[in-house]
Amino acid sequence: MPLWRPVRGGNAFEITVSRLAQAIRLGLVGEGDRLPPERELAEQLQVSRVTLREAIRALREAGFLESRRGRTGGTFVVTPGTVEKGRRPTRPRHGGAAELARRMGDALHDALDFRRVLEPGAAGLAATRTLAAVDRQRLVASLTASRDRDPATRRVADSRLHLAIAAASGSPSLAAAVADVQLTLDGLLASIPVIKKNLDHSDLQHTRVVDAILAGDAAAARATMEEHCDGTAVLLRGLLG
Repeated sequence: MPLWRPVRGGNAFEITVSRLAQAIRLGLVGEGDRLPPERELAEQLQVSRVTLREAIRALREAGFLESRRGRTGGTFVVTPGTVEKGRRPTRPRHGGAAELARRMGDALHDALDFRRVLEPGAAGLAATRTLAAVDRQRLVASLTASRDRDPATRRVADSRLHLAIAAASGSPSLAAAVADVQLTLDGLLASIPVIKKNLDHSDLQHTRVVDAILAGDAAAARATMEEHCDGTAVLLRGLLG
């Protein structure tokens, strides 16, 4: 398998983060190794240099990478919890989530696969329903609240939107199943680094899903929610899997 194979799919940023993180975790790029130059790496991954820079920034914040200046500078792989000589050590932000992921084992991948089938189905079904005004208002209010960037409230607001979409499906069994999978993944999603690019992408997808439901477009609601679940899954698997 080529080390830096091209990125394919609608979640280019999340997939790029995942590719870089997986290469580091698998030891294909070892501690102290420098990543290829930005232009070269962007060409190999077939992503824009802006997307690559954002992915590298996210992995710096997560404790996987460190950028150094000067003639021998560049972007280097670091052991979580260590930094360049002469600087204060830092605690990796993803440590708690990584430990939780290890404890979950195969249950993590099962939950992500289950969610990929479940939540797009809920969104598609919701779009086929004739929603009462109060239900439509609840969806819009949940969407607005989900755009909150306060770390203390963002995760809860995000979950509430997904639960509101499931409730709009009209199936109590489906809503209960979505609640279960949200609860299973909540600790992981709350523990991974807050990445602005990922939040922007998530907000856009949330809006498209709700718009499709309100417009009665089941195919678009299902497809967009599937893309959204895929983006979350690839980010979690890359950082924690």
